[in-house]
Amino acid sequence: MEKELLENRKKMIYEFMCSDLYVPMKIKELAILLNVPREERSALEEVLNELLLEGKIELSKRGKYSKTEGRFITGVFTGTARGFGFVTVEGEEEDIFISESQVNGAIHGDTVQVALSAGHPSSGRRREGAVTKILQRGLTQVVGTFQKSKNFGFVIPDNLKLGQDIFIPIEHSRGAVDGHKVVVKITDYGDDRRKPEGKVTEIIGHINDPGTDIMSIVKGYDLPVDFPEKVLRQAETVGKPVSTADMAGRMDLRDWQMVTIDGEDAKDLDDAVSLTKEGERYRLGVHIADVANYVQEHSALDAEALERGTSVYLTDRVIPMLPHTLSNGICSLNAGQDRLALSCIMLIDKKGTVVDHKIAETVIRVDQRMSYTSVRNILKDKDESERTKYQELVPMFEQMEELAAILREKRRKRGSIDFDFPETKIVLDKQGRPLEIKPYERNVATRIIEDFMLIANETVAQDFFWQEIPFVYRTHDTPDSEKIRKLGTFINNFGYSIKIGQDEIHPKELQKLLEKIEDTPEEPLLSRLTLRSMKRAKYTTQNTGHFGLATQYYCHFTSPIRRYPDLQIHRIIKETLRGKMNEKRISHYEQILPEAAAQSSARERRADEAERETDKLKKVQYMSEHIGETFEGVISSVTAWGMYVELPNTVEGMIHVTNLNDDYYHFNEEAYELTGETTGKTYKLGQKIEVVVADTDEYMRTIDFILPE
Repeated sequence: MEKELLENRKKMIYEFMCSDLYVPMKIKELAILLNVPREERSALEEVLNELLLEGKIELSKRGKYSKTEGRFITGVFTGTARGFGFVTVEGEEEDIFISESQVNGAIHGDTVQVALSAGHPSSGRRREGAVTKILQRGLTQVVGTFQKSKNFGFVIPDNLKLGQDIFIPIEHSRGAVDGHKVVVKITDYGDDRRKPEGKVTEIIGHINDPGTDIMSIVKGYDLPVDFPEKVLRQAETVGKPVSTADMAGRMDLRDWQMVTIDGEDAKDLDDAVSLTKEGERYRLGVHIADVANYVQEHSALDAEALERGTSVYLTDRVIPMLPHTLSNGICSLNAGQDRLALSCIMLIDKKGTVVDHKIAETVIRVDQRMSYTSVRNILKDKDESERTKYQELVPMFEQMEELAAILREKRRKRGSIDFDFPETKIVLDKQGRPLEIKPYERNVATRIIEDFMLIANETVAQDFFWQEIPFVYRTHDTPDSEKIRKLGTFINNFGYSIKIGQDEIHPKELQKLLEKIEDTPEEPLLSRLTLRSMKRAKYTTQNTGHFGLATQYYCHFTSPIRRYPDLQIHRIIKETLRGKMNEKRISHYEQILPEAAAQSSARERRADEAERETDKLKKVQYMSEHIGETFEGVISSVTAWGMYVELPNTVEGMIHVTNLNDDYYHFNEEAYELTGETTGKTYKLGQKIEVVVADTDEYMRTIDFILPE
């Protein structure tokens, strides 16, 4: 009711401000004109702030409100350690540069109103502006390292984008000492003359204590660790063994031969696969844990899952979306146990086309829990002991390899882009120190599962698109033409080219490029640059297609244990199968899905950033044990200030231009290379060189290399 009242007030005030009678005025004048009592002025201010955030109205430097005339833009401020920043505007590719003198009290993460500087766009330069108002603070708490002075303390934030320390009055330090990692609640955001002020709300641990480093990242990204008691109790209550009543009305597939194929240490097994051959056609079953049966809409479990959005996989821990009672228990497709599933059963011809399919609520019983290593040993290494051990399953695995190759070839023909990056596997000791960093390669078994999940996701998305039912799609927009042009220029230096149509590129062009560079020294570099030139995939309610997979239909259906969109569309599928998707339910989903999709995309970004930050930290710690040692690497990036070198174990470090002591080097922006003024020696992208580890900085997450003498 309160939300409805706010919307009505917003509508009324906005309509008034759009009328010919309205002239720009301050909040006090507006309140008098609208007969708003003094005690309700804060409510009026809330309405005006909402309209400012939506970009519908503007606020002048003199504090007068008016309808948007395009003089001001609303966006999110990204700070830097050097004081300047950038404002990102939703739906716009180019951000706005904010010089240090024009930041006007904004800090990283704030939603701000910006006045654009004169001279754009005809000047051809990047847009610049000044922050005129902070509409909403983005950060309420900060994680950092406590430093104590005699009568006060201060916290150096872990997030370098904050650019300044937080002052802590001694009475608000909770007894923190030098070197403590702490969580600080910001109580005053400061101004041009004063630093922000805060109070310590939690001491995570000392900087040298095992686990404090990663827990600081967890807290810094505000990742929820413990589940509320109510959620844990609910998980215990619903996680009961499958009963006869639970199976009623379901398709019984317990006599089908099926397996799960996962990593050795996986505990939440949410997908099983089955395959039979019918003449020249394949009957592929992708069976997904029916998590929606246990996590009901609007329940405490559901609210917590939506808030988390996704499971987060850090180097030393997993922060799950659902409690382990469910994810490792009744929702895990454990071998030999009756389990409820949502199955997508597809009939696929020898060209890889799905000629028929059925989506059904099922009951299944997995025959065997297989590991990627074991299936690889059976298919690639032809390991006799492994083939004997699983002899009943070997024919099915061989047919799976056959079908996966057909599906992959079909995707290749339509232009699907396959980035074959080695993932990083970081092995830690009991104290959390990295022992080993190695590339974690995909193999025949990981590809089989990948191919089967992709076809199931496509099939489900296409089915529900044509039913015209509200749905959550996984979409990937066409890359920005400017970024693709830059990529084209860049790869020309290596003798490659891509065809760019009228401001657009077909995914097939990028796929051809990746095929050409396969097994070349520059492959890792050019693959990464190609990936960076593309947009980020996201969750949307509009089906705009998936550029990277070169398909018009795609969704996430296969991991409801660890991704909220999958859980949400399982509910839609089940209601549709049961004939309950009436006008009322359609209207309900049309209302809730846009917010669920936006929340899931945001939570996915947060998880990705935390995972990247953790990996960077552990790589720095690993290399700090190898200072003075020599490694061979490949130049992965060249800039005016130096060059980045990537080692075979995926660690990247930098040789600063000031450490190139044998000559004065000039940066050639066109060719992305450094050239010695006297010697003519060049360093270019993709070049193999030897480096020595000179230094590491855990706080800055940087690794410094030098050339061997």
